[in-house]
This record gives sequence, C-alpha cells and structure tokens, in this order.
Amino acid sequence: MSKGEDQNQWVDFRAIKEAVSLESVLEHYGVKNLRRRRRDQLEGCCPLHRGEREDAFHASLSKNVFHCFACEAKGNVLNFVAAMEQCSIREAALKLQGWFGRPGRGTPITARPDSMMERGELVRKELAGNPVLRFELRNVNNAHPYLVERGIQRATAAEFGVGFYAGTGLMQGRIVIPIHNLRGELVAYAGRAVNGDAPKYKLPMGFRKSQEIFNVHRAATAGSERVIVVEGYFDCLRVHQAGFRCVVALMGCALSGPQEALLLERFQTLLLMLDGDDAGRGASRAITARLARRCSVGVVHVPDGTQPDQLPPETIRLLLESPEYDNRLR
Repeated sequence: MSKGEDQNQWVDFRAIKEAVSLESVLEHYGVKNLRRRRRDQLEGCCPLHRGEREDAFHASLSKNVFHCFACEAKGNVLNFVAAMEQCSIREAALKLQGWFGRPGRGTPITARPDSMMERGELVRKELAGNPVLRFELRNVNNAHPYLVERGIQRATAAEFGVGFYAGTGLMQGRIVIPIHNLRGELVAYAGRAVNGDAPKYKLPMGFRKSQEIFNVHRAATAGSERVIVVEGYFDCLRVHQAGFRCVVALMGCALSGPQEALLLERFQTLLLMLDGDDAGRGASRAITARLARRCSVGVVHVPDGTQPDQLPPETIRLLLESPEYDNRLR
C-alpha cells in the first residue's frame, strides 16, 4: 500500500485498541525482561527509554495499558508503538493492522477523514471518568516526620487521609494522598517520595489527572461561591489548614476542559493562588484570559520563587484576605 493510500484509509483506533493485546505487542518487539507480578501485571526495565530500573515499567494486561514511572511514558498499545517507532498514533495503528490484521476484516474500508475518528476518541476520553477504587489503604501514619517537616498538622492529615504507607504495592514507602471525584468517591492515590526517590510522585496506571480536581468534593460542600485554586496537594493542605476550607488543587498548573467545567458549574469566583514562578504566573494569566468572561477571576501574587505550602499561615491569610489580590499580577 502506498503512502497516499495510507492517508486515505479510515483507521478504527478503538477497534485496534480492543483487538490487539499489549502482551502480543511486547512479544512482537522481543521484550522478555518483564516479571509477572500478578496474573495480569508485568513489571521490569522500560523498553522505551531502555532504563535500568527493574521496577520502572508496569504493564496491566487486563486493562491493556502501560506506565513507566521513570520516563513517564504511558498509554495503550497505540501509544506504546508510537513511542517505540517514533511515529504518529495513526502510523502506529497502521503498523498494528499490518502486524496483527485488521479488526473486522470482512468489512470494506472506505475513505473517511481520520480527524473525525480522532475527535471521537478525544470526546470519549473526556466523558469517561476515572473508575472508583474498590479498596482503601489501611494503617496510614498521619504523624510521619515528613508531614511534620512540611508543616502538615496531624489533624489535617487525618481529615484528608494523608500519611505514610508502609504496606506493599505501588505506594509502598510513600506518603499517600487520596484523590476523590466530585461525589466523594475514591478514584486514586498519589504517592509522594520521602527519600528523594524518583519519580517524586507516583500515580496509578491509566489514571487521568485532567478529569479530577483534588479536594473538590469538600470544597463543593463548604457553602462558598468562591474557591481558591492552587497547584499542588500540599498547597491545598496548607491553605485549608490556614482556615480556608474552600480550596482545590489542579495537580499541576494547567486547567483542563473537564476541570474548567467542574469549577464553573459550582463556583462563581475563582481565586488563583498558583506558584510564584514563571510557570505559575503564565498559567494565572492564561486561565484569567480564558475564564474572565464566564466568571469572576482573582489572582493572588505568591512571592517570587515560593509556593503556597512554603508560606507561614499568617502570610497565607494576609494574601487571601487582602482586597487587592486581583490587581497584583499584570
């Protein structure tokens, strides 16, 4: 098939993802250094960046997804092939069809703009929420020295379910931070390293941060039309601890479409308290420009080179109670 014919061929991305197993793709590439941790879990050195960490690459055969906690590559079979071949998702799909056959081979292929299918895939991803966890981590230490060092009081850690987890599994030896959806259902744990291990934060394979806002289930019931928006988990904990219960974290400085919808549906005023660095300042300007016509947006000027969780409680209160906060960033 010529390159021109490839461009006119309609590729059913969803069918390929459902028909081709990640295990068969790994076998195709001759990846043999992965250990079977459970019946449906593989773990080992990452075949993408060829790292040496034997616990970096995780593959879930039941979910047909992978995640490398060293190079941060993750996704489905299409993403894996695209990363291995340094090609586009469409080119990866065509390669998979060539290697394993085309799903629904009896159906004639007709020309269709692949952008339509790709947009459909994006819509499905946007609408699909993260699944609710069927377990909770037990015996979490809310008084671990790392939390004390970060200024988190035991009562705050207990209220949020944050603490050191000494059990087994992905979050072993990390500070675990429960993440809930708007309904208060537990959808993931973030794991913060306490001893300099990489990555600094771990999240489960397949978890989509862009679908959730940390602490939104508490903020939505705080009885306020104004919500304080910070970047990180610990920023949120420290602002909450300073007396401001209606606070959420984006888990980064970018505001996704689903996060925007969650905020605009429930709050009339957003008070951005992002980090005092170039990324935080730029994100504040971008979010303000994007939402200024849809709601009231204020910006708190966090001191240069700092972030909210590094500020004393009295400074947090001073910044948030100032009537001039929305004029401080230009």
